[in-house]
Amino acid sequence: MHGVTSLQSAAGFGELLRVRRERVGLTQQVLADHATLSVRAIRDMESGRVQRPRQETVRLLADALRLEGHHRSSFEAAARRQALLEEPRDEPTAPPVARGAIVGRELEVEVLTDALAVHGDRLVTVAGLGGVGKTRLVLEVARRLHLAPGWSVRWIDCGRQSVAGLARTIGERPTLLVLDGADAGVDTALLDELFHRCPGLRVLITARVPQPLPGGQVIPLAPLPTPGPELDHDPVALAEVGAVRLLLSHLRRLRPGFRLEPDEAPAVASICRQLDGLPGALELVAGWSTVLSPRQLVARLADGPFHLAPPPAGFGGRADVGAALGAALDRLTPGQRDLLERLAATPGDWSGEDAVELSGRPPQECLAAVHELLASGLIRSVAARDGVRFTVLNLCRRVCGTGVYAELAAAS
Repeated sequence: MHGVTSLQSAAGFGELLRVRRERVGLTQQVLADHATLSVRAIRDMESGRVQRPRQETVRLLADALRLEGHHRSSFEAAARRQALLEEPRDEPTAPPVARGAIVGRELEVEVLTDALAVHGDRLVTVAGLGGVGKTRLVLEVARRLHLAPGWSVRWIDCGRQSVAGLARTIGERPTLLVLDGADAGVDTALLDELFHRCPGLRVLITARVPQPLPGGQVIPLAPLPTPGPELDHDPVALAEVGAVRLLLSHLRRLRPGFRLEPDEAPAVASICRQLDGLPGALELVAGWSTVLSPRQLVARLADGPFHLAPPPAGFGGRADVGAALGAALDRLTPGQRDLLERLAATPGDWSGEDAVELSGRPPQECLAAVHELLASGLIRSVAARDGVRFTVLNLCRRVCGTGVYAELAAAS
């Protein structure tokens, strides 16, 4: 036993295979016959010409050699070590560096990181409206796993890069593969191959519209929480709300020393409500804070939030709330748009049962449409004591039933 163990540490898998074969008195041809492999395959493995045997090949050899218990596990471990030795020496590059700190998404980061690294979810899609912060959230999750012991991260911008050829470089190590911006869908056959060949792989996708994927989990990402009117004159409580926290972080970078004073608090709260807590839209409007006060910005948004262009200088974001909303509306079916318009005309929040009653459609059909509206980011869930309730985004309410819809859809 000791001699074989020492051999496993000092030699490669091929040498161990030869020793095991000779110990039971088998020729290469006989072992090949028992394992249903070619004699050339046995010869190539023992000589070292094949140094990355497939898992199925190793299993067939272990069966043919009648290895059990510790002997079998040691034999299979030697094959895995050989494969790892042949992995490329260069480590995957770190995920892209975010432009700023992530604000207001602490819970989502924890849940998503645990889903991948602790609970073992292999395929997760984060879906939502453009500008809701999908990429920023996933950047933080990728950063945490990149810093975790034993994890590798591969970041693919689906608009620029291909997923082909990743299986060999990933191997069996725990790896997070991020497919960012997969709005055109992903190759399910390629994903299946990656999952088959890379047992430690986790795939995290961002997309505006989730693609149905076998075994996949879809997480609709809602905008940040917005403050109710009761907090408008309480700067301390207001500053704890997610959307306000993010807006203030932008304002303080552009206007060092900015403080949320009682006279400006209602305007800051109004901005967050008018823009539904959308991170991209909040960043855009903050870019004008060097020349406009919060109260002046509120007035500008009241005139038309969809026509607020990025400031001419100093703005690094890409958010266009009008284009994102127009694209989401344009993807709706006639039935989904009709339901959205009916719900938008209903003040306050509502439940799934309310939507069924309002639509006059069969419950399953109506609830499926509500599900699609939620995944598209056009409605959001709200806290309620009596079950799940929803509300239409304020920006959607301004669009539905007006001529703005056609304008936004054309622009998108």
